[in-house]
Order: sequence, then structure tokens, then C-alpha cells
Amino acid sequence: MKILLLFLTLIILSPAGILQKAIDKAPSGATLKLPSGIYRGNIVINKPLTIIGSGKNVIIKGDLNATVITLNSSQVTLRNLQIMGSGDRMENLDAAVSLNHVRECEISHCRISDTLYGIDMNMVKDSVISDNTITSKKHAVPLRGDALKLWYASGNIIRDNTIERSRDVTLTYSHHNLFLHNTFLHNRYGLHLSMSHGNSIKDNTFRYNAVGILMMGIKDTNVTGNRILSSNGAAGIGVVADKVSNFHFDHNTLKFNTKALYIDVKRTERGKQRFITHNTISYNTEALHFHADIKNNIIAHNVIKGNIEDVLQDLKAKYGKTNTVEYNYWDRYEGFDRNGDAIGDTPHRIFLYADQLWKYDNKIKFFYATPIMSVINFLSRIAPFITPVLLLEDSKPLMSLPKEGAPQ
Repeated sequence: MKILLLFLTLIILSPAGILQKAIDKAPSGATLKLPSGIYRGNIVINKPLTIIGSGKNVIIKGDLNATVITLNSSQVTLRNLQIMGSGDRMENLDAAVSLNHVRECEISHCRISDTLYGIDMNMVKDSVISDNTITSKKHAVPLRGDALKLWYASGNIIRDNTIERSRDVTLTYSHHNLFLHNTFLHNRYGLHLSMSHGNSIKDNTFRYNAVGILMMGIKDTNVTGNRILSSNGAAGIGVVADKVSNFHFDHNTLKFNTKALYIDVKRTERGKQRFITHNTISYNTEALHFHADIKNNIIAHNVIKGNIEDVLQDLKAKYGKTNTVEYNYWDRYEGFDRNGDAIGDTPHRIFLYADQLWKYDNKIKFFYATPIMSVINFLSRIAPFITPVLLLEDSKPLMSLPKEGAPQ
């Protein structure tokens, strides 16, 4: 493999087109090593090529018009670069890097800033996006582009990136991708998956986003080992599972959200569809929030404690017998364990009482836990005015918190 060196002085802008000319002259499969300096962007790569920043401050800067780097070839690597200065046209998807109909590309150890979109992946396969820092232009959140936009993109690995103060990371018709060890901070949606199946979301951190993970119409998806914390703004939702199928949500931590887990189901679905197991859901305003029917769920071996409300439901609907709810720890459980098997003698039942108005009115919720509301709540439990509605029943509630590291 040939290695071409471009020698430029630090902080001196390269003449227009010098980097593009070097790319055009390089043989297929060559490596360009760039010393520190500022290089004009709006470049196009049409052949297998590697561009590596050999200095600490290798900047590829667009002219604030269009996309900074466009990849139209497979097997292209961009590494250790600072990429900035895209255009501002939303309809053109102006981005730091645009990948079009390619595979086996790599973008790693890059810093992307002052761009509308970060990395636009249009029909991209078997590529790696790793160890990058991505942020957007300093617009109002709805006017920013996506940090990562995957469209019909499959089999990619997105790992060890920090995505901060962007709009969203979106997957549309994008299947079998892996998101591993990424950090999502101060975005609108950390991850937004629509009609994208077979993806894995593992060991990521989501903090201070309006919504941590939003999933719509997906199936065969695993969300495992993530920390979803402090979702804020008007929504403040940790995870939205909207009409998902064969959805596995395991060993995650959800804390300090307004709504930890929001679930809406398909009317026509049959069989178990959501497997919510071994999670810690604590110190949220609402732990499990169901939009309508509560059915076809396995909810087991979770720790649910310190929440203002454990279970809520927007629309009146019967509790489905198709649920399996067992072996969860609820800090509100009030039963006994006479045989010493660490499981409550009676089920833990969560009811909706007619006079709990704060469930539906945020203004009244402000007074939750005040003395008068506590008295009303107490009276409703010992002498309800009408028969309460059963929301959820754990048939085998745990009496104590599972020991850390113990099998569950």
C-alpha cells in the first residue's frame, strides 16, 4: 500500500483543492497521512482510500455550504480528523460525512462539530463508526440535524462514541446494527428506531435527553445493560416501546426520569412480545406507564423502588391474563413471608383508585405526598368509594432486594 504525505504548516489554510487533488491522484487503496493543519473540505472520495490525521490538529473544514466529506466508495477509512463547517440546508442533508451505497467503511477517532448532520449513512453495510465525538450546530434543537442518520443501513457497528447536544440518532429500515458503549448527552432522542429490526443496544449511557430510546414498530430487538438516566424536558421518558414485538429489555438501569418505561401495544398482537427482566427501575416519577392494554408482557426479576408511581395507565382497559409478572422486588409490597422462602405469601396487586386525581393532572401531582393528599390516599385504600381497577399483579413478589452479583 502506498502512503502519501501532505506537508502543511499548522493553522495555515491549505490552498483550495489541494486535498481533493491528492485524493484524485492517489491510487486505489492508498493511505494519505495528513500533518497538523487546516484543509479545505467539500471533498469527494470515489475509490478505496485511507485518510489519517498524523498530527494532533488535522482539521478538514467545509465552506459552510453542502457536505464536508462525501464517500461514494466502499472500503474508505477516515481516522483522527477534526471535521467541521457543513452547510445549513436541512433538505440537502448537509453533513460532516455522507456515506452513499457503500460497505466496509470506517470512521474512527474523529471530532465532528459545527455541522448540521453528523454522519449520514444512506444504504451502508458492514461499516464501523467508533471512538468519535459528535455535536451539532448551535441551533434550537428542532433545527439541528441528526448526529447519526441510518437509512436502509444494516450490519454496522457503532461503538464508543460520544454524541452530545445534537438532535437525534435515527434508524429507519435499518436492521442488525450494534450500538455498544456509546454515550448520549443533552440530545432530543438519544436513539430513535423506526421499522428497524434485529438491532442490539448494549452497555450505552443515556443522560439528560428528552427521550433516551424511542422505538416504533420494531421487532427482534435487544436492549441490554444500558444506563438511562435523568431524561428531562417536556417528555422526560427513559424508553418508549411503541408497538414492539419480541422486544428484550434486560439488565438496564432507569433512574431519575419522569417516565421510566412507556409501553403501547398493538391491538392485534398475540403471545408474549415484551420481555422486561433483571432491570433496576428506581427514583422515577413513574416506573411503568402503559398507554392502553396491559397484555403479553413478561415482567420478572426487576427491582422497582423509590418511584412516585409504580404503574400507570392512560386509557381504561382490563388487566390481561396474558401477562407473566413474578419475582420482582417492589418497595411498596406489604405482605408477609411465613415460610421463609423470600417470596411474599400473597400477590402484590397495584390498583387504580377513583380519587387518585394526580395520576391525570400534573397540577394536582405537585401536591403529591403533602399531608392532605396522604390522608386521601390512605382513606381510598381502606374504604374505596368504588371498586378499584387492578393494573398489575405480581404473583410471586420478592421480600428483599436481590444481593448484588447473585443469580436471579
